[in-house]
Amino acid sequence: MAEDRQQASNPESDLEGNESDFRSGYVAVVGAPNVGKSTLVNAFLGQKLSIVSPKPQTTRHRIMGILTEEHYQIVFMDTPGLHRPHNPFGEYMVATADEALADADAILWLVDATRDPNNDDAHVAEALAPLREIPLALVLNKLDLAAEAVRLARQAQYGELAQGIDVRFRVSAATREGLDHLLQWVVEQLPPGPQYYPEDQLTDREERFLVAELIREQVLLNLREEVPHSVAVSLDDFVERDQGKTYIAATLYVEKESQKRILVGSGGAVLRRISTAARLQAEELLGSQIYLQLWVKVRPNWRRNLGYLNELGFSARRKSD
Repeated sequence: MAEDRQQASNPESDLEGNESDFRSGYVAVVGAPNVGKSTLVNAFLGQKLSIVSPKPQTTRHRIMGILTEEHYQIVFMDTPGLHRPHNPFGEYMVATADEALADADAILWLVDATRDPNNDDAHVAEALAPLREIPLALVLNKLDLAAEAVRLARQAQYGELAQGIDVRFRVSAATREGLDHLLQWVVEQLPPGPQYYPEDQLTDREERFLVAELIREQVLLNLREEVPHSVAVSLDDFVERDQGKTYIAATLYVEKESQKRILVGSGGAVLRRISTAARLQAEELLGSQIYLQLWVKVRPNWRRNLGYLNELGFSARRKSD
């Protein structure tokens, strides 16, 4: 992150839009699991970047969504839900969110209008307490799913939890209600600065990563209980072949043989369903025909194994590191 800022501030490498009135900065979108962080970032960008599902901890990495307009560039940082981790994989996700907070020029703390504050929300409040010098807004999300009386009750409850945070918004990321006012506030918090990324760049992530996430999204949508959270996706091949068709092979890792049987399904039915849906999503993303081949392998307790985590792209860092 620091290297990106240094390069952007170098006059020899500045991109267009570096006039004195241009604003730019990094905005961390944080909150407890499953409060709608990815949906909010997607709504600001006007297209799908981060995968979404009804299951908590859908987001595992920090994903940057870049919004560039004539007078500003916002780099939204979609983060894993802040929670108290129970294994090295959970520690990786929390450390990822902590890094985003450390890099932020402004912070959006999302909470869920459909439920009471819980222990994870209290944990977020605790994590944000030392960061009050950074512009911070409490954002009550999912208004479309809550009646007005419920909204007011939740607003009071989260207000008690967020004492000292005077900037508060009520929005629905799904319907875009209230997003214009929230975006205006974000722009006002940005410092004067250069354009970090080309105006047509949407994210810092490569296509390989985005396709792997689309596959994992279908796992989340097609499986229940603990199984989806035990799945990691690794892309083995990503090759453009004749006639504009792309060959993609991916391995889905699970922790138990029983999970593998559930993921594959009777006669391979579940895996085929996941593959078909992911292929269609990936074709829309890449704008080309895709041949997608999926394999399932067992890696016992990969979420607790530091070697497996590193191999799968999860640098296992603890918060104290």
